Amino acid sequence: MVTKTSELVVTWVALPDDFILPDDPVDNIQQPHLAAALTEALGTAGRIQPEMIIATDFGVVAMVNQDTVIKAPDWLYVPRVFPVPNAGSRRSYTPHLQGDPVAVVMEFLSETEGSEYSVRSSPPYGKMYFYETILQVPTYIIFDPLQLALEVRFLRDGKYILQTPNAEDRYWIPELGLFLGLWHGTRLGITMHWLRWWDEAGNLLLWGIEQAEIEKQKAEEAIAQLQILQAKMRELGINPD
Repeated sequence: MVTKTSELVVTWVALPDDFILPDDPVDNIQQPHLAAALTEALGTAGRIQPEMIIATDFGVVAMVNQDTVIKAPDWLYVPRVFPVPNAGSRRSYTPHLQGDPVAVVMEFLSETEGSEYSVRSSPPYGKMYFYETILQVPTYIIFDPLQLALEVRFLRDGKYILQTPNAEDRYWIPELGLFLGLWHGTRLGITMHWLRWWDEAGNLLLWGIEQAEIEKQKAEEAIAQLQILQAKMRELGINPD
């Protein structure tokens, strides 16, 4: 498949097996925790299917004017991909060739000032330009963990349009059917502002440890109710055993 714009010819070609992928360092110490928490909540809610790609720092490939271009978003979502031949491992992803286009891309603001907003239209292409013009990702999200600034952009007529949050300061992400917003609390001993998902009814998607705690409380309440019932039965001279 070939995608043409006024100045670009984009082809979708898989990387050769011996291609050496870039191994860039993580720019933000909170980045792995934020990405893992987003994915875990989707998994706990049963919203991850085998045909999806939900990944962190995973290379997305496009051939632009015969040059291979790879960007590795901090978090991405692809709704449907084709199985890897011979049950192999997936080292990178080429949209259209290997499955659906990338639906959601998320970047956490890095120490490289302005890189997430870069619209550089010549190599090396800026991130925003790559997602907007080359990949044409419908939803692009930028989060600054230090300034607690969350921005969501939708692709409209080939350009990203900044969205406005709802009354709860959350953004509707149509590709996932969920709201995205900030939540302050503790996960795995780390207390900070996290990105969290809410469903259409406003229910928070829980992490595994939160779900386990709720189930533990329910079990304890059930035991307590049983003990009260057994005590009443004994008062009536009935052996509950």
